[in-house]
Order: sequence, then structure tokens, then C-alpha cells
Amino acid sequence: MTSRHAVAVIAGGGSGLGRATAHRLHRQGRTVVLLDLPNSQGEAAADALGERAHFVAADVTDPGQVRQAFAYAASHGPVRAAVNCAGVATPGRVLSKRGVLPAEDFRRVVEINLLGTFHVLAAAAAVMADNAPDNGDRGVIVCTASIAAYDGQIGQTAYAASKGGVVSLTLSAARDLADNAIRVVTVAPGLFDTPLLSGLPEKARTQLGAAVPHPSRLGSPDEYAGLVSHILDNPMLNGEVIRLDGALRMAPR
Repeated sequence: MTSRHAVAVIAGGGSGLGRATAHRLHRQGRTVVLLDLPNSQGEAAADALGERAHFVAADVTDPGQVRQAFAYAASHGPVRAAVNCAGVATPGRVLSKRGVLPAEDFRRVVEINLLGTFHVLAAAAAVMADNAPDNGDRGVIVCTASIAAYDGQIGQTAYAASKGGVVSLTLSAARDLADNAIRVVTVAPGLFDTPLLSGLPEKARTQLGAAVPHPSRLGSPDEYAGLVSHILDNPMLNGEVIRLDGALRMAPR
């Protein structure tokens, strides 16, 4: 169990799953540092939480910026939790009417979702390694994959590949960091009511929710946050990828 009076860094904390997680961990007494892009809603989200909430601007694709963000977080106390919710889901078929998917489009998704995850993981581990053990843990790192890692749909080649990488690194990273008493766990969400889906017509959102076996609806970001909270508190969860999807298995399209 990580101390509820330590610091938690939430990458992508300005919106969606990250913002809900920041709210949940802040309510539990943690100091939260929301890491997000300068033009994000991160600063407003931190301001809305009030005391013990801070915003730091950083791009997860830039390891230097991420390290600086964690150094800033560590100035507020021991960083014992890091949650990476930063990511994009840019669509694109390998071959479409417009031609072959540009390599740069593929690379950008991988840079944000996979390399960005690694940069957060590495920076978090570096500061956590200096912590004194607390109930056996020096820290816990939670990554975010997607059920697309297993059930990639048409047009999700880059996204599925990037999230599949996050799934694959989880066990190895947990084993790498075991000597430092740092746990690594990944959540693979299904269809959640986040800004990613907010632009869709209500009919389309309802149809997506109906595809989930049970409960037949979109997931709430607070349900993701609740799982993160449990991961932080359960010392036997390590090296695991947890699907949070209501038993959904995605169709090809």
C-alpha cells in the first residue's frame, strides 16, 4: 500500500481518465501533480482541486521535460505513485483511398503512447528509487494500454501497436524494478466516456455502450480511477495487465 500522504504524478491529468484519477487520489489525501501539455486543461484542473494540487507543463515525448516534471513533483514530497494517462488514438488504415499510411503518422502515435509511457516510467522509477520503503513499496507506476492491444480494429494499426507495446513492457518493467521495490501495473480500458468519444453524436455513443456485454454502457472515468486506487493499495498487484472493459471484445470495425 502506498502512503496516501505522498505525491502522485498523473500524466495526461488535464482531462479524461487522468483528471478523474487526480480527483480520486487528491480526495484520498495525496498531493497530486498533473503533468500535461501547456495548452491542455491541466492548470485549470489543478486549480479546481485547490491545495495539494499542482500543474506542470510537459510533453511526454520529451524525456528531459518529463524528468524535470518529476523533479518538480519530488520537491513537494516523496513521489510514490505515477499514473500515465497521456495518449492519442489517431486513426489510419495501412492502405486507404489516400494511399499508404504515412510513416510519420504511425511514428507519432508510437512516440506518444509507447515512448511517452517509457519516459514517464523511467522518470518515475528514478525518483522512487530514492524513497524509503513504505509498507514494502518505494513506489507504484500505473500505465494505460487499451483493449485495442488485443482487439485492434480497422484503422487502429498505429494505436494497437503502441498499446500492445505498453502491454508487453509491463511484466519486464516490473521485474526490472522489483529490486527497487517498485511495482508496475497496466490497465487496459475498453470504451470509456472521455473526451476521445465526446465529439460523437449521442446515438453513436449509445450504440458503442450497447456493444458492451455488461454493464451495457460506456465506462466512467471514475471507475478507471477506482481501479488505479486499488492497484496502489494492493501490494500483490504487480507485473499485471488488467482489462477494464465489461467483457467487451471489439469487432473488426
